[in-house]
Amino acid sequence: MNKNYVFSLLSFFLFTIGNAQNYKKPLVSAIKESDLRTDMYQLAADQFWGREAGTLDELKVSMWLADKAKEAGMKPAGDNGTFFQFFDMYRHQVIPQSSLKIGDNSLKLWKDFLVAEPVNASVDAEIVYAGNAEPEDLAKLNIKGKVLAVNASDKNISKDMTLFVRRYPGFVRNKYYNKASELGAKAIIFITDDISEQSWVEVLPQMTRGSYGVEGLREKITNNIPVLWIKRENAGWVKNNPKASLSLITETYKYPSVNIIGKIEGTDPVLKNEYVLLSGHQDHDGIRHPVKNDTIYNGADDNASTCVAMLAMARAYKKQPGKRSILFVFHGAEERGLLGSRWHAAHPVVPKEKIVAVLNGDMIGRNDNNEAALLGGNAPHKNSEELVKMAEEANNESTKFKYLKDWDSPSHAEYFYFRSDHLPYAKIGIPAIFFTSVLHDQYHTPQDESENINYKKLYKMTEWMYRTSWKVANEVERPKVISNFSLER
Repeated sequence: MNKNYVFSLLSFFLFTIGNAQNYKKPLVSAIKESDLRTDMYQLAADQFWGREAGTLDELKVSMWLADKAKEAGMKPAGDNGTFFQFFDMYRHQVIPQSSLKIGDNSLKLWKDFLVAEPVNASVDAEIVYAGNAEPEDLAKLNIKGKVLAVNASDKNISKDMTLFVRRYPGFVRNKYYNKASELGAKAIIFITDDISEQSWVEVLPQMTRGSYGVEGLREKITNNIPVLWIKRENAGWVKNNPKASLSLITETYKYPSVNIIGKIEGTDPVLKNEYVLLSGHQDHDGIRHPVKNDTIYNGADDNASTCVAMLAMARAYKKQPGKRSILFVFHGAEERGLLGSRWHAAHPVVPKEKIVAVLNGDMIGRNDNNEAALLGGNAPHKNSEELVKMAEEANNESTKFKYLKDWDSPSHAEYFYFRSDHLPYAKIGIPAIFFTSVLHDQYHTPQDESENINYKKLYKMTEWMYRTSWKVANEVERPKVISNFSLER
């Protein structure tokens, strides 16, 4: 046999079995717990007033993040040579000139009645009081062209979820809405029960704020029928089937929000034109109703945790770049409905086909040091076998988290897979996974502060994300999307 042929065959064989390991080890030593802590205490500080999207506070923290991104070694990758990708955020709001009269009673907006979502409506109709009727009972009533009034009920509503009291009015609305609309009701008035009495003070801020959208999503007011709430002490207003006169007027405003985007270029002359996208969100809930005498919703775990992890990973990539480039996207307006990630997925700063994978983190700094969730790690949410395998290998190498697989289940009460910034990318066919240490009892409260972060856990989650990204950045073959991938929602 020809010696050159044998040598070539042997060389090819050695390259083939070794191509997954023909790159340097990840520079984990560059990630410092002290850096994570320092950045956290600045980013989640009261000085940024909770970083609410569409406010000057979000713009201030965006400047802080851009400066930190530059210090960490990123080059700007936003618009016009900057770190910023601005987008318009739409806000729809019921205005004070709206009115409701029931019989002889003129009710005051936000005091006597709440409006669940902004809609334009003009209704003059008789009220049909349905008492404790369940949705299946409504067909027995003649509510076509009328206003349905019904006592709120928690029957058949799962209580196994965080912030249940705050979310409860939405569940009640969903329970009745489709049937009432199908039967031709012109509006729905819910009368509070025990749980919604508690929730009144919590939902008032979000209802007065209104709803939010971005290009292609909730740009305009919906044509839904109005959904109102009154307190049970005032149930007498609706019990004798009086006439209701409702006028809801909405206005729409445009606010600026922004994604902060930086990059660290890869070293391979070909692969550096492909990008591993590291994803988090910079915004939180701003100033809201007090909980334990605090009104600033600092959002340390949600999601300053991933932002500081991304800065730490950038420092590691600056010292030792991978073959592919790394794109760091700190999304804006996630809390308003994934608006920043929806915008960037539709208007990426690099060609969509050059984004090889999205590694998203959200809430990575709390709970047991040895447990974590990889959402998108299991069917039906898994959209790339290779990407999930890389994450699992990275975990086996060092962090060794026990997986909280139930959080990735379609039957989990939180539907958590659908609530973070990887989702818009997965929907357009990019391999995507979501790292999280899951929820806790200080979620979306002012007590989600820097002092309550588990910094050992945050370090481990950062290391896991970094090790995974290093594999994606250096493997010869990029991860593929499962051909029949589809989501259940």
